[in-house]
Amino acid sequence: MTKSNPMALLPIGVFVAVYLGLGVIFEYVMNIPMGFYNIPIVVAFLISIFVGLLQNRKVSLDEKLDIMAHGLADRNIITMLLIFVTAGVFVGVVGRSSAESVAYCMLSIFPPKFAVAILFVVSCFVSTAMGTSVGTITLITPIACAVAQTSGFSLPLCVGSVMGGAMFGDNLSFISDTTIAACNGQGVEMKDKFRENFRIALPAALVALIIILVVSMKSDIQGAITKDYSLLEILPYILVLIGGIVGINVLVVLLVGIISGAVIVIATGKLTAFELVGNMGSGAAGMFETCMVAVFVAAMCAVIRENGGFEALLNGVRKTFRGNKNGQLGIGLLVGVMDIATANNTVAIVMANPIVKEISEDYEITPKKTASLLDTFSCVMQGIIPYGAQMLVAIAAVDKMGGKTSAFEIIPNLYYPFLLLISLLVFIYIVPEKKK
Repeated sequence: MTKSNPMALLPIGVFVAVYLGLGVIFEYVMNIPMGFYNIPIVVAFLISIFVGLLQNRKVSLDEKLDIMAHGLADRNIITMLLIFVTAGVFVGVVGRSSAESVAYCMLSIFPPKFAVAILFVVSCFVSTAMGTSVGTITLITPIACAVAQTSGFSLPLCVGSVMGGAMFGDNLSFISDTTIAACNGQGVEMKDKFRENFRIALPAALVALIIILVVSMKSDIQGAITKDYSLLEILPYILVLIGGIVGINVLVVLLVGIISGAVIVIATGKLTAFELVGNMGSGAAGMFETCMVAVFVAAMCAVIRENGGFEALLNGVRKTFRGNKNGQLGIGLLVGVMDIATANNTVAIVMANPIVKEISEDYEITPKKTASLLDTFSCVMQGIIPYGAQMLVAIAAVDKMGGKTSAFEIIPNLYYPFLLLISLLVFIYIVPEKKK
């Protein structure tokens, strides 16, 4: 058994200090737009790995490299990397214009008084189909601004509804970075984690929808927004969504989505074959940083585990949280704190995965429950922090549309993330555990 050594956790502390420290300086001292996301996260992890290599002088550098290599030689890591890259290719093939088609289609069908609720529902669907909350917010927020300007709804309410819906899909999508990271990190099928998440997320989403309807109905409606749309382009997203739900292997599902998307864009003349190949390459390249984070975290955590860091953390959790339910809360708080520190829910999950795996075994928490806790708690935190990519992208999109709002105006309208947290706690402490 590895001896407990709290100092072995120093690489994690160094990473947080470098990333969070530089983020605060860039964002709030130097006033650099998207300051947190101008920091090369790969470099921050590289520094933390070097710190880990300098620890425990009793073990040679060659032995430490062997330990890191062993940490990388994991089926879940390889699977995660393959899915990340394939998901990137899928997004590159199908593009993102279909999201707008879904939004404008629903806005044209339903009366204007339901426009804000439609924004929420559309964002839920688009983010689940696309697997990206940031991408959804980038696409739907300009439409939300147009709805606010045309119909007279509160701009923070419209934007908050989009952000809430975006986090719904970020938490549930089969091709979301967070889902991929949580499932492969805990060794569970995506369909099992989806079912576990869905029963927590659905009540929160329904209550959020009701609140949005009640609040938005108080507004004086001035007019409706209309625009041409095409629904053929959403077919690949629907195929991926259905395939994931029924339990088909995610790599197979993504390949089906890529092939169907390629056929559609070529047949409709949207892209030439040359442009399609270029988009596929760009989509794959867009996942480079995420893949490198997964590799570096696996290597860093292997050294930390060998040096006794995980045993020290587990001992701390044992002393603080007693029993299965409190252990679940402990897992949630751990990944939540990591998300607050990194402002990136995927990174938070990847960092927490190996630590939480040992905690869950100690507290007899099932892998699917653990994956669900990781994804959902990180989703809650990422959805409400004022310096997260989701919030910053939303504010930037509003600014480009000529509107003005702030994080502190939007946060009170983020009904879904706060309700998701309440739903989480209810399912942990009140709702009986489903029989295995």
